[in-house]
Amino acid sequence: MKWALLSVWDKSGITELASILHEHSVRILSSGGTGRALSMAGIPFTEVASYTGYPEMMDGRVKTLHPRVHGGLLGRRGIDDQVMVAHGVHPIDLLVVNLYPFEEMSGKDLPIEQLIEYIDIGGPAMIRAAAKNYRDVAVVVDPSDYTLVDKAVRAGAFTDTERFSLAKKAFSFTAAYDASISNYLHTGEKEFPDIYTVQFRNGRPLRYGENPHQKAAIYGCAGIASAEPFQGKQMSYNNYLDLNAASGLLHEFDEPCAVIMKHNNPCGVAVAGTVADAYRKARDTDPVSAYGSVVALNRPVDEPLAKEFCSTFVEVLSAPIFTEGALELLKTKENMRVIYLPEPVVQDEIRTIAGGVLVQRTPSYQEHWETVSDRDPSSDEMSALNFAWKVVRHTRSNAIIFAGHGRTIGIGAGQMSRVDAAKIAIDKASSPLAGSVVASDALIDPG
Repeated sequence: MKWALLSVWDKSGITELASILHEHSVRILSSGGTGRALSMAGIPFTEVASYTGYPEMMDGRVKTLHPRVHGGLLGRRGIDDQVMVAHGVHPIDLLVVNLYPFEEMSGKDLPIEQLIEYIDIGGPAMIRAAAKNYRDVAVVVDPSDYTLVDKAVRAGAFTDTERFSLAKKAFSFTAAYDASISNYLHTGEKEFPDIYTVQFRNGRPLRYGENPHQKAAIYGCAGIASAEPFQGKQMSYNNYLDLNAASGLLHEFDEPCAVIMKHNNPCGVAVAGTVADAYRKARDTDPVSAYGSVVALNRPVDEPLAKEFCSTFVEVLSAPIFTEGALELLKTKENMRVIYLPEPVVQDEIRTIAGGVLVQRTPSYQEHWETVSDRDPSSDEMSALNFAWKVVRHTRSNAIIFAGHGRTIGIGAGQMSRVDAAKIAIDKASSPLAGSVVASDALIDPG
């Protein structure tokens, strides 16, 4: 490894990396802010402008767009060597680049004339050039990969596998960068862009899809999509769907709450003074359906509560914290998936249909209650109605929820008719319905 080009916006760890390169006699090309950081750290380097013979121009818009730079990145060793020598092009063995933060800045309500200056041109061009020539050039776009560079420098070279892996990551990086620009520019004054581009990383295979004969994978680096069990079987497609639905409902409540989810519908929800009491109340709504369910709690699981889960069959147990004693007990249930509940993520909801996708966005919304009955509800009734309405929002339409005293009593979900949903909720009620409240997701025509 003889030459490396360093040009980064995020300068985390760059001087440490440059120091390692210098110690191993790797010559460094750099410019702009990266060059200033290297100078302050006392690390020798060659200015890109000095190497190319052309100064930075147009307020820094043109720095690395030059044949001596791109020739060094694209030159094929053993094929283009004579051309490179003839034109004074040094082979660049390592490119370390990250880009102007367009996506971050696009959220700051800048005028387009100012925001457009955060569209990086030279950086993506260099990244794509190096990634295309990955057999000869290693391209690094993520500071977390600097340890890999350290290892390769000490070993004398990157392996073929490492270079190919870095190239794939680089193309994904520039694709996501271009997508953020495209989405922003296509949106304009509209609610949604004319062309909608998304990218999800961290892809992992699942045990199977919605049914055992179907294959499935999950993608994502945040929220439920990033969560993986630290105990138990590998998650399935349905496990993630249920955990996502349970988490969404759980985050409606600040008090200790338990949500029991089965096939994307709650089969028991409750709040109480303790999460253990909330779980028991939720489970008692429909004990049969609770068997083999996904359970989400918004308080820590301690040893006594863990014992209850060990005495029954739960597919997935999720909570923000598990005590050491609880974890030891849960290990006896080898197949139970135990998972830390991640923080919620606000994003568009995307659902595929034949030939495309549906995209939905849910803004913050405050309910406006209006009493239309002959009398006003009592404070207890109002509390129960608020509870029931939170649950029905997360239950598949058509849905009817009977509730009272901080718990669901009967749930009717996913029916073609609300009459049938009500019949099911009544039939499955875990206690007498007298004095309970009922919530429905019936549509009221605003016109």
